[in-house]
Amino acid sequence: MHGHNEDVHFSSSSTRINPESSLLANLQSCSKTLSSHLSNTRLSLTRMLDSLKTRHASPRVKNTRRHDSPTQMLGSVTQLMIGSKSPLLSLSLIQSISSDFGAESDAATTGISSSPLLCCASLSLNRPSESSTQSVVEGKEAIQQQQQQVQKGHSSATTSRNAEERVLISEVLVRTKDGEELERKDLEVEALAALKACRANSALTVREVQEDVHRIIESGYFCSCTPVAVDTRDGIRLMFQVEPNQEFRGLVCENANVLPSKFIQEAFQDGFGKVINIKRLEEAITSINSWYMERGLFGIVSDVDTLSGGIVRLQVAEAEVNNISIRFLDRKTGEPTKGKTRVETILRQLTTKKGQVYSMLQGKRDVDTVLAMGIMEDVSIIPQPAGDSGKVDLIMNCVERPSGGFSAGGGISSGITSGPLSGLIGSFAYSHRNIFGRNQKFNVSLERGQIDSIFRINYTDPWIEGDDKRTSRSIMVQNSRTPGNLVHGNQPDNGSLTIGRVTAGIEYSRPFRPKWSGTAGLIFQHAGARDEQGNPIIKDFYSSPLTASGKTHDDTLLAKFESIYTGSGDHGSTMFAFNMEQGLPVLPEWLFFTRVNARTRKGIHIGPASFLFSLSGGRVVGNFSPHEAFAIGGTNSVRGYEEGAVGSGRSYIVGSGEVSFPMRGPVEGVLFTDYGTDLGSGHTVPGDPAGARLKPGSGYGYGFGVRVDSPLGPLRLEYAFNDKHTGRFHFGVGQRT
Repeated sequence: MHGHNEDVHFSSSSTRINPESSLLANLQSCSKTLSSHLSNTRLSLTRMLDSLKTRHASPRVKNTRRHDSPTQMLGSVTQLMIGSKSPLLSLSLIQSISSDFGAESDAATTGISSSPLLCCASLSLNRPSESSTQSVVEGKEAIQQQQQQVQKGHSSATTSRNAEERVLISEVLVRTKDGEELERKDLEVEALAALKACRANSALTVREVQEDVHRIIESGYFCSCTPVAVDTRDGIRLMFQVEPNQEFRGLVCENANVLPSKFIQEAFQDGFGKVINIKRLEEAITSINSWYMERGLFGIVSDVDTLSGGIVRLQVAEAEVNNISIRFLDRKTGEPTKGKTRVETILRQLTTKKGQVYSMLQGKRDVDTVLAMGIMEDVSIIPQPAGDSGKVDLIMNCVERPSGGFSAGGGISSGITSGPLSGLIGSFAYSHRNIFGRNQKFNVSLERGQIDSIFRINYTDPWIEGDDKRTSRSIMVQNSRTPGNLVHGNQPDNGSLTIGRVTAGIEYSRPFRPKWSGTAGLIFQHAGARDEQGNPIIKDFYSSPLTASGKTHDDTLLAKFESIYTGSGDHGSTMFAFNMEQGLPVLPEWLFFTRVNARTRKGIHIGPASFLFSLSGGRVVGNFSPHEAFAIGGTNSVRGYEEGAVGSGRSYIVGSGEVSFPMRGPVEGVLFTDYGTDLGSGHTVPGDPAGARLKPGSGYGYGFGVRVDSPLGPLRLEYAFNDKHTGRFHFGVGQRT
């Protein structure tokens, strides 16, 4: 065995299976072709005819035989030898003549017991060689010439009529090719069970005998079968001389580099020590081919040999990748063009490599990976044969998208719920998706609302050059202003405050296990509160501090680590995320704290309904800014409450359960319930902003809603009641976080 299967050595007459033929068709090459011995055939047939006439006239023979004319008998036997018109059939006539066969009186005296063997019809299921075919053709021509002489003075029956002539068979036996009984009676039973027409005391035609010969071969246990008709005093005895296949003693599998040896063992182990059955062998080969097909691999059993000693040799053809080339196509004309993306940038994304057995499933994943780069409009892989090497060349056709441009849009901030236009946001952005042809991305964006705003510059390298772990790097600078009502809202003077943050940082991300990814980064943040006029403030209306340092701004250097398990990636699939942030007091006035946050989600499908359960929780230890406390309540927390209205604390837990069901088209209905609590940690936040605003610290909500799939993501419209029986609408875009 070659490749990775050197530990497999099972180890059958020389059965050879061509890759383009079926197994049973190739079985025809297992039999032996008898040569045609037709020298002096004219004299032999004349004497046979005279012998048949003499015995036919004898009273003894007359009492034991049916009244078939010699011409009819000879015509039937000749048709048995000639057989059908298939080029796979070859026959030979063998005549045994007594040395003292000239005297008719001796034949009459000795009777049938001393009569010679009438004939032996050998049916061979081999595709004859050129010389064998020529011999058979010459034999047929000689037989036809001699038959014309024998049939002089008798009725001129046609060949088709003789083919339908029935001959009475008194006995049917299965013997070896030497005429002996088979050593294994179970094989004799299998051969007799395969017969359909040939039964003792039955009248048979040539065609019926031929069909039963095929049935014996197709049983799978025999490599050749020769029907032999012998005249006895009780009638014609029909013997099927068979040659059984060898016993299965071992297996040699060649060129199977990716096929597991254990799978080969399991496919053939039931037949070990038994007579090779071609049908079972075909099933095993089919299972191997199915293994390749199920995995999308270009592999197949190309050849099978049964060698002496009961050894089966399998030859497997696995198409390895010879070369991978990238071809860019014009997005309008479809003609080849010069691309902007570097070829090595695309090739490094592919998991298919040179020398691997090509897998269509792996190729599809590679296409999805290239499309996920965001710089291609269409991608396809075309495999082509690499000459006569048995390998394949892969051509990846790529249609590039425009690499950059300006965009503008709008949206709604779910965190802003007061005021008729306070939730509306406008945006403007410039982006370039493919800097230097390396798939590096640069983005400048501005989002502006009535209260909040975000200006952001971001540079991302999705795969750092020279790294083999698919590590990405992102550099970010951001200036944002967001409402502070999540923690410090509901002021009696109806005043509002905003939290301003200037942030800069760098993050590295990469997958480290299947479905798992990790992110680590270092972020600096300069944050403080401002009133409606934009003036810095350090306390709210309740005299609760707005910073931890007592100054107008808090400075923090954060070391960040995050790990995410995404399951299948669908919203209803299992998800788990763990996030930790550590404040590093590089300078004495910088904040020092540890924040841990985790969330998980699990979906279950029962009939048309889908159940989704989610749970999140977190804890902060150390000296941190009050506005960084965990806020509970709102569209993405406990529905039925305003944003942050349940509480804000150092710790929290929020759980949610919902069931969704299809309604019509892209619209589905949903029933839900939420619960959240700060675990009694509200008063531990500096200034106790939750206690000053009489937030309950825990609460639940329940309700119903509809969701509509859209190009922007699911559009969610929900109505919920809280535990104070107050109803509230919630609108959101995208899945709940």
